[in-house]
Amino acid sequence: MRRRIWLVTGWLFLIVAIIGVALPVMPTVPFLLVAAWAFARSSPALEQRIINHPTYGPPVRAWQERGAVGRLAKIWAVTAMASGVALSWYVGMPLWVVAVQGTVCLSVGAYLVTRPEH
Repeated sequence: MRRRIWLVTGWLFLIVAIIGVALPVMPTVPFLLVAAWAFARSSPALEQRIINHPTYGPPVRAWQERGAVGRLAKIWAVTAMASGVALSWYVGMPLWVVAVQGTVCLSVGAYLVTRPEH
């Protein structure tokens, strides 16, 4: 039963990652990381297909092996988070919502920029 849950989780995140390839505002690699993680628990062959992919495999391997994130990915992520917080403030979201969003994004951004680069 657990294997099936991991397999379904892997496929769901893989589908979302594939959608992310087509949508420029949605990331691909973070969803592939979750898919590979779930497939490692349910279907090692599918995990290997992600890891060996010529385009998306290297960043997944870099994260798995060293916790590394590329510089461009860091820049895009921090820019997107900052833009999201700025947009929330601009459209007049309640200040507490913007503050919570800003705190979460600042924490995630700080973690992200301290990761090694590949």
